[in-house]
Amino acid sequence: MKITRRSRLLLRLQALLFAMLFIGIIAMLAWLSSRYVYQADWTSGARNSVSADTRKLLDSMDQPVSISAFVRDEGLVRDQIRDLVGSYQRFKDDISLEFINPDTQPARVRELGIASGGEIVIRYQDRSENIQTLSEQQLSNALLRLTRKQQRWVVFLSGHGERPPEGETNYGLGMFTQELERKGLQIQTVNLAESLIPSNTNLLVIAGPRVALLPGEVEKLQRYTEQGGNLLWLAEPGNLQGLQPLAEQLDIDLLPGVVVDAATEMFGIDNPTFVVVTGYPRHDITSEMTAVTVYPEAAALDINDNGNWEVLPLLTTLERAWTELDEIADEIQFDSDTDEQAGPLDIGVILTRARTDDNGAELPMQRIIVIGDGDFLSNTYLGNGGNLNLGLNIVQWLSHDEAVLDIQIKAAPDTSLVLGKVAQAVIGLGFLIGLPLLLLVTGILVWLLRRRR
Repeated sequence: MKITRRSRLLLRLQALLFAMLFIGIIAMLAWLSSRYVYQADWTSGARNSVSADTRKLLDSMDQPVSISAFVRDEGLVRDQIRDLVGSYQRFKDDISLEFINPDTQPARVRELGIASGGEIVIRYQDRSENIQTLSEQQLSNALLRLTRKQQRWVVFLSGHGERPPEGETNYGLGMFTQELERKGLQIQTVNLAESLIPSNTNLLVIAGPRVALLPGEVEKLQRYTEQGGNLLWLAEPGNLQGLQPLAEQLDIDLLPGVVVDAATEMFGIDNPTFVVVTGYPRHDITSEMTAVTVYPEAAALDINDNGNWEVLPLLTTLERAWTELDEIADEIQFDSDTDEQAGPLDIGVILTRARTDDNGAELPMQRIIVIGDGDFLSNTYLGNGGNLNLGLNIVQWLSHDEAVLDIQIKAAPDTSLVLGKVAQAVIGLGFLIGLPLLLLVTGILVWLLRRRR
């Protein structure tokens, strides 16, 4: 083809037109990508996508979700959180995620009761949930609890000097009940001298009465327990204030004296009556508990296993603790020749039993927890260690408020290769003998061919 001035001009126009069309197509693709999103998970079993149960849950949520991750500036941890939340955002685009360094905002951390190791706060409508370990199982179950519409009532016994569930007194439980209300639980009080226990009660709380209950009031409590009511009893060392019949009904005794631990100085605590619990049993309440919990002036519990209840120790002291019967002075020691009991001691127990109706149909299991201390949930000590998280877990479990999605962990079927002995022998001989011989023969053949030239 003969190149003329006209053909050269046409070639330049053609190149310019191609460049303009190419740039236009790229710009159009960029614009489309900002308006439409398409993602595909080609991994085996779609293990990088959320489960069908989670997608169904997200479809049912018509309000935005806010997730605040209180983690330090650690790239790997933040990337893992961002990836998991991103898999949710693909199916619900109004989920927002923010990262907050707890070291730079200590006031906000104290206000929300964030654990020292970091937590993730999930908000939906006017409710919030805190989780410490991020996984699809934990995140979806937190969202499920936040969407719950059924009201659950936590009723506090009153009229006997109990810890008040409202107010800001050091002795009261106001801060704790505020957290319960934030999780959607309804709070009310009942004076058994004036009325019966409300029929809509999901959980009754006895928070350290300081005045003895009347026999008729104790009978109402026993009737409530006999009929399968759920109970949280925050006892205190010393007088049971007329609740001995209830203790006998539950097959428990409060040991005399106050539990002490002279070695609490290693935790920065000078008072030996502050008991520190560092380990927990395998249970739904403590499945995510990693922080220690602190119990000022606690009483030890003795279980009379008569077969009426299934019993599980919830809170157990270390071996170095004991029940001190004498006055707490500057120096204390365990006296083995007295009625003092050496550790480990149970200061919190779980009691459960199965229930059926008149027709033999199975009813929700009755749940009762007795703890020999109420100070750990008071306004003064609620922020110590994992006290708040433990208290919230206890109330949610007792009120049957632990709804969960059974999400199976996805695993790739091709992450491991199992070889038989024959295959291992073939591969081993092939690499050790066969491949070197092949290279040697190939080299000899190439050398012979070149010699003949």
